[in-house]
Amino acid sequence: MFKKDRETKLILLFVVSIFIIFLAIPTTMLLFKSFQSNKSIGLGNYLEILTSEVFIQSLKNSFLVSSCSALITTLIAFLLSYTVNNTNLNENIKKIITAVATLPMLLPTITYGFAIIYSFGKQGLITKILGFQPFELYGFNGLVLGYSIYTLPISFMLINNTFKYIDKRFAVVSKMMGDNSLKTFYITIFRPLVGTLAAVFIQAFFLSFTDFGIPASVGGSFDVVATTLYNHMLGSIPNFNNGAVIAMVMLIPSIIGIAALNYLEKYNFRYNKISKVELKKNNIRDYGLGFVSMIIILGITSIFVVIFVVPFVKSWPYDVTFTMGNFKNILANSNLTVVYANSLKIAIATAIIGTLIAYGAALVTSRSEIDKKYKSIIESIALVTNTIPGMILGIAFLVSFSGTSLQNTFIIIILSNIIHFFSTPYLMMKNSLSKMNRSWETTAMLMGDSWIKTIIRVVTPNVKGTILEVFSYYFINSMVTISAVIFITGARTMVITTKIKELQHYAKFDEIFVLSLLIFFTNLFAKIIFTRLSKMGSRETKKVGKEGNISMKKLVKSFVGLSLSVTMMAGMIGCSSTGGSDEGKVVIYSNADEEAMKAIKNSLDNNGYENKYIIQSLGTSELGGKLIAEGKNIEADLITMSSYYIDTAQEEQGMFKDLSFDYKTLGENPKYYAPITSQEGSIIVNTKVLEEHNLEAPKSIKDLSDKKYEGLISIPDITGSSTGWLLVQDIISEYGEKEGKEILTKIIENVGPHLESSGSAPIKKLRAGEVGVAFGLRHQAVKDKEEGLPIDYRDPIEGNFELTESVAVINKGDNTNPLAMEMAECIIKNGRSEIMKTYPNALYEGEEVDSNKASAYPKKFSEKLTVDLLKKHQEFSESCK
Repeated sequence: MFKKDRETKLILLFVVSIFIIFLAIPTTMLLFKSFQSNKSIGLGNYLEILTSEVFIQSLKNSFLVSSCSALITTLIAFLLSYTVNNTNLNENIKKIITAVATLPMLLPTITYGFAIIYSFGKQGLITKILGFQPFELYGFNGLVLGYSIYTLPISFMLINNTFKYIDKRFAVVSKMMGDNSLKTFYITIFRPLVGTLAAVFIQAFFLSFTDFGIPASVGGSFDVVATTLYNHMLGSIPNFNNGAVIAMVMLIPSIIGIAALNYLEKYNFRYNKISKVELKKNNIRDYGLGFVSMIIILGITSIFVVIFVVPFVKSWPYDVTFTMGNFKNILANSNLTVVYANSLKIAIATAIIGTLIAYGAALVTSRSEIDKKYKSIIESIALVTNTIPGMILGIAFLVSFSGTSLQNTFIIIILSNIIHFFSTPYLMMKNSLSKMNRSWETTAMLMGDSWIKTIIRVVTPNVKGTILEVFSYYFINSMVTISAVIFITGARTMVITTKIKELQHYAKFDEIFVLSLLIFFTNLFAKIIFTRLSKMGSRETKKVGKEGNISMKKLVKSFVGLSLSVTMMAGMIGCSSTGGSDEGKVVIYSNADEEAMKAIKNSLDNNGYENKYIIQSLGTSELGGKLIAEGKNIEADLITMSSYYIDTAQEEQGMFKDLSFDYKTLGENPKYYAPITSQEGSIIVNTKVLEEHNLEAPKSIKDLSDKKYEGLISIPDITGSSTGWLLVQDIISEYGEKEGKEILTKIIENVGPHLESSGSAPIKKLRAGEVGVAFGLRHQAVKDKEEGLPIDYRDPIEGNFELTESVAVINKGDNTNPLAMEMAECIIKNGRSEIMKTYPNALYEGEEVDSNKASAYPKKFSEKLTVDLLKKHQEFSESCK
């Protein structure tokens, strides 16, 4: 028996091994982590999370908004698919509907939220055209809109594909039997589609339930479980154990979804033979559905038009003069070429290897005679990967592979993509293989051909079109994904979507849209090429269909080309994963803002270290999460990071070396880091928005509690952002906890949906004209004002409190890069003069501050800033909500 099915069992063993090692084991390790607490094992983490009002409310919100968006998406996808397949509309119109319905999948989801804000926000493109804001953007409305657009492409593709296998002849028979239109529709359309419609709803629900990018932009105060998970994993105080609990809870709906999809399989049926029936003319049906479909298509297109407008103007919405400056700025970035090349390498490798794995798995379940229980293993894998969130997969990889040879390599990113997107390619291959003549293998075996030879010579040529579709699916999704890769990329393996996340940290929306266009046109070009190749493959298949064979000459060319591609890709991956030309360079991780980053680079480049380092920018919470999760195994040799984070990492991990050079700070300082910047909080205003509302700029933090500013304020939440800590320090220091609680409660009421988890989010909304007042970092407002934006700042009379960021060297024992300590010294001794132009606070003896740039009320909090103090202030803030 084994000899007979040897090839299929070997394929089965390979596929199952991949998923055991890179799905089952990491998920199990994440499960184990959820029970860990203070070096003990128990249910304490679960009790803490499951009794948390914040988590329960975010879970309820997620179910509500995901269900609504899934229902809307399913209805829209059905309507568009019905229009394409069951009307007599012009074929070109049908092609437009199909193209636009799948358009959003060519863009990363992280871009959707920005596009919605710049379209429907108070200063958005569509708002300006209409002359009014059509709906309240932040919270439930924005999430439903974003999720519906996000999930439409896959929903439309699934329903549209099923429509192709519905025999229209039965509609004619139903009419002849005297059935009314409603009954005919139910019997001949709805019943054959019910399984697919239910599966589409479940798919859309889970995609919405687990997405982080859209709520991060337009979620407002409407907390969802994905943002709660992110805040626990990468918030101002990472808690991986509690985050693991949330991840496990998020898997429960996935298990229910798997059971539901299994049950729905019995409703999925297709006719063995599809009759070509000419649809009866019905102008009301055709023009009515055509009109509604085109309105939907116009709505989708209008949202993404802004991506093609904003990059070409100087400063939307304040200066709409045409410019190519944004393109020049981003294309002048020497790192972009490397990042773009990385994305292409990963997308191509994922497509090649993923297609081979999906094809092999489908061959086992569709074209082999092995026991059903073995086939059910692969079917279960497909169901699991269909519902497991990408974010959970990324976190599981972060926890499982830190410290291994796979950490921060292209290989781990490729494997993550293959597993994350496996379900749809597998089902596409399975459906195609299942429709083919089952007797081919038997005939070939009687003629003396082996199973594998039959697959290569007979079966593969007949599914060439589907193979190319699967390749395209893997390629496009690998180019746009962010949810899993954000946790597992490194400085040498950064991809274009993580570059967008970096630009989000700097609030560079013009450049974000430029990179989004780059991804869009890359995917568009790829889709056009793969579609044409697929059609060519289909035509070729028809020619050889009767013989069930293909010329050996073409076959050899195809497989030689594929082998060369795989070999070249393996070489690129191997080279890149070991560092290649970057070997020996110092890897620097930094949470510094753009101005500090530029000063760091200048200090190194001007003192003999040019091309001897690689630098990666991350948000404070993201870098903090990596420090806690990876410890000494972190890729970085040198970091610049918020000082209190470094203190915590040193206490927990002992991961930093004492600095070997001399430096004299104004205050006491541990030997394992040296401060590089001092960032102050301030009130920031959009002067034009305040003028429109006839309001004066607030002079104090207490002024923000005044009802006249209601709906016009944005502040960072201390639970997700260290910038929010500066605001809380202002309130507690000046007013104490009792009066301070009353003030912060009123401020949060005025803030409404503009309480942000990111420290840079308030100034983003201020620039976009969504609010008139924000609390943020003072130096960002100073820069915006100097650049001519309608942005100004007011130093609050309660004080400009500060947070310092410092330089530290990772202690990797014998593997510590010797240049890291030299560069740390260079940054401190040669970078401070330039840094003080942006951050005008003295940190070292002998430094003089320009009084014209200094803040009006510089202050330090009375207690040392520690993680314990931050936790205490977080609890204070939470009590005000």
